[in-house]
Amino acid sequence: MATPEPAARKRRPKGHFAAAGRAKRPRGGGGRQLEAGMRGILITCNMNERKCVGEAYSLLGEYGDLLYGPEQFSDHEERLSGSDREEDEDDVEAALKKEVGQIRASTEQKLRRFQSVESGANNVVFIRTQGIEPENLVHHILKDMHTTKKKKTRVILRMLPISGTCKAFMEDMKKYTETFFEPWFKAPNKGTFQIVYKARNNSHMSREEVIKELAGIVGSLNPENKVDLNNPQYTVVVEIIKTVCCLSVVRDYVLFRKYNLQEVVKSDKEGTQQNPPSLTEEQNSKVVKPETEEEKSSKEVNQENK
Repeated sequence: MATPEPAARKRRPKGHFAAAGRAKRPRGGGGRQLEAGMRGILITCNMNERKCVGEAYSLLGEYGDLLYGPEQFSDHEERLSGSDREEDEDDVEAALKKEVGQIRASTEQKLRRFQSVESGANNVVFIRTQGIEPENLVHHILKDMHTTKKKKTRVILRMLPISGTCKAFMEDMKKYTETFFEPWFKAPNKGTFQIVYKARNNSHMSREEVIKELAGIVGSLNPENKVDLNNPQYTVVVEIIKTVCCLSVVRDYVLFRKYNLQEVVKSDKEGTQQNPPSLTEEQNSKVVKPETEEEKSSKEVNQENK
């Protein structure tokens, strides 16, 4: 006679399968992670990533429609109303074939203009963009908020456009930035600049080495490019997360309060008198000025005179 199967093997705890499914789903959604080759918008938030993603979709969608027009969806997505769903149920096989064909034909469109992907760091959200110029869109948002002083977000702190990404290894970064920096700094183009560096979940990169090498590349493109920490024309943003280096060159970094959405809506008086908690995250994002040969010599002379 066969031995009865233990009860423990017959019954699963309530919610077992649902919990297992949730455990496999990454936070970023869609199973995608930040990787070299992506463009988008890096957003820091105040402990609530889920709400941050919602705010980001709302804000980016609003201004994206203004700048680029309403997003165009596939005929299938527009047509699939409640009545269409009922008709499809009458022929399940045909509906499945139709769905698979639609997915294959419009993969890029399914990604939409904005798609959240796993950033690889806590309190950091990365929104991948399709057919959008991240610098222009984010600058437009900050310019409007700076002018109107209308607060539109609660948990979003900073919103940084990311125009290019590469592997976070020095040789990869040097090779990539030689071309990446050209639109802003290659002769006859020129400008004053500063470099802002931040690394998360990465210990193998040297801040000093990155600053030195990137500043050298900017200088090699045009010797007239000069460092200015007070009011530079361009700010080179370097955000490293794990093994991915995110890069952008932005305008009005000082005017727009380091691209902080909470600060840019404050009056100039409020901004100078207050030091809000939202700036805590920014204090770790230091601006490093590459030393020139003249500065090194001056420093040595001063030390000798002391």
